[in-house]
Amino acid sequence: MTSALTVCAALPTTALFLPSHCTCWCAQPRRRLFSAALLAGAGALALPAWARDGVSVGERSALSSLVPAEQIEAQAAQQYRELLQQAAQQRALAPANHPQVVRLRAIAERLIPFANTPNLKSTPRAARWNWEVNLLGSPQINAFCMPGGKIAFYYGILEKLRLNDDEVAMVMGHEIAHALREHARERVGKTTATRGAIEIGSALLGLGTLGRTVAGGVGNLLTLKFGRDDESEADKIGLDLSARAGYNPHAGISLWEKMAAANKGAPPQWLSTHPTGNTRIKDINANLPDVEGLYARADKPAQHFQAPALKARPALAEDN
Repeated sequence: MTSALTVCAALPTTALFLPSHCTCWCAQPRRRLFSAALLAGAGALALPAWARDGVSVGERSALSSLVPAEQIEAQAAQQYRELLQQAAQQRALAPANHPQVVRLRAIAERLIPFANTPNLKSTPRAARWNWEVNLLGSPQINAFCMPGGKIAFYYGILEKLRLNDDEVAMVMGHEIAHALREHARERVGKTTATRGAIEIGSALLGLGTLGRTVAGGVGNLLTLKFGRDDESEADKIGLDLSARAGYNPHAGISLWEKMAAANKGAPPQWLSTHPTGNTRIKDINANLPDVEGLYARADKPAQHFQAPALKARPALAEDN
C-alpha cells in the first residue's frame, strides 16, 4: 500500500525480542470508505438506540497542545524503526508473507479508513499518517499503536489467547484509538505541566530536592486516573472502529474474558492504571447499543483467518 501499510520483511525464528516500553496489553491500502449516512432530523430522532451512529466521546485534552504533534510522531517513528531493526537482528520480525502478518494487515486495511469518522474526534493528522503493521516474535501478550499509526502485535497475544478475527479487530481498534486520540501526546503534556508546577511550588516553598521528590510522587498519583480514562476511551472507540469495519463488537466481551483468564493475579483496579477485566466487560456491554447498528449495516469481511497453532515456543518461520 503506497500510503497505508508499509511492508517490513525479515526472517524470524525465535521469540527473543521483548521490548519493555510497550505495555498496553500486558497482564494486557488506506482507501477511503464511508459508512452510510443516517437519516437526519425527526427521522433520526425516531431511530432506536442500536441504529444511532456510533459512540460519543469528548474533545481531546488541551494538555496535548503543550507538546508539538510533529515532535511526538517523529520520535515514535524513530523508536518504531529501532524496534523493528532490533527485532530483525534477533530474527524476531515476521516476514510480509507470514500468515499472521497477512491477517493483521488485512484487518488493519478495514479499520483504518474509519480513523477520522467525525464522532470519534480523532486528530486530523491521522488522515496523513503512513500506517504500518508488523508482528514481533515474542510470547508476550501485547500489542500497541504508536503516534503516527505505527502498529505492532506480539505473537503471544495471537497464539496464547487464540484470538479470532473479531477479537483481533477489537485489540487493534483499541490500540489505534490511543493514537487517534493522541493519548501519548496528552500524557507527555501532563508530565510537562506537572513537572513545571512541581518546580515552581518547590522553589516558592523552599523545599529543595526533597520537596520536588515528594511533589513528584503526588504528580504521579494525579496522572494515574488519566491512564484509566484513556483505556476506557480506547475500548469504546475500538468498538466503534471494529463495528464499522464489519467485525462483531460483541467480541470485546470474549476478548476480555480471555484476558482475565490469562492474567490471573493481576493487581486490583485501584493499584493499576488499567481498568479490570470485569469493569471493561461492563463498560463494553453498556456501549454495545451504540455500535450494533453500525455492525448490522457494515460490509462484512469476505476472508476469515485462523489463529496460530498453539506451540511451546513461537517459531514464526515454521508457520509459513
